Amino acid sequence: MSPVPHSFSPRRFAPALVAQALDEALASASGTPVLAISGVQGSGKSTLAAQVVDLARSRGLCAAALSIDDTYLTRAQRQRLADRIHPLLATRGPPGTHDLALALNTLDAAKAGQAFALPRFDKLADERVAEAQWKRIEQPLDLLVFEGWFLGTPAEDAQALQQPLNALERDADADGRWRQWCNQALADDYPALWQRFDRLWMLQPPSFAVVPHWRWQQEQALQQASPGRSSMTRPQLERFVQFYERISRQALRTLPAIADRVIALDAQRQPLATPNAE
Repeated sequence: MSPVPHSFSPRRFAPALVAQALDEALASASGTPVLAISGVQGSGKSTLAAQVVDLARSRGLCAAALSIDDTYLTRAQRQRLADRIHPLLATRGPPGTHDLALALNTLDAAKAGQAFALPRFDKLADERVAEAQWKRIEQPLDLLVFEGWFLGTPAEDAQALQQPLNALERDADADGRWRQWCNQALADDYPALWQRFDRLWMLQPPSFAVVPHWRWQQEQALQQASPGRSSMTRPQLERFVQFYERISRQALRTLPAIADRVIALDAQRQPLATPNAE
């Protein structure tokens, strides 16, 4: 396995790559464009999104970033799914645990140049932040950057779901109901969200093997930013990543042929090469 850094320090992307992302997004739509950035946990999506927004603002444009993580269902909503469908749905992450109406309404308001609020989710509290605390966007945006760990990913074939992929699926989803339900949600409900994208960039890791390391570094950074608040232990984190593994692997298989740009990363999250303009 390739070495990974011992501490989480998101690396900034090269200015030329950031400028290319911004320029391509601005040229892709007549209204407010949505630039989607897809990549596995810890790949640097939020770092790249923030850099694109900062560059846009330095040019006098109005820009904002949103993560699909900020549209998770509340804890109570997920618990109702867990009670009704499968206990694993109490845990945020996979398709079916997002408030898609909230995500769609937010993107549609941004694209239409309307005032709206950016949803927020507190991961340490595992709960959506109260709406009164969401940031209001009062003026029309010139760009919205939307980032998320599986944006644009298509559903798997039903046959691929038959065998468990990891210990979580083997022990807690022996009959496959959870993974089948999540896959059906990905097939039925998420394409409408993908259709709101004007450009899709993918940050591609060397393999899924780096994801637990990257996500653990993220968890440590969250704890450092909020000392005194509880966070996951390493064993808890290892199990948590298994909730994401199936869709992450599907993204790695399929998105290179779907995304408008693919940025290959090494184990330290450094781009292997800057893409050339078309």
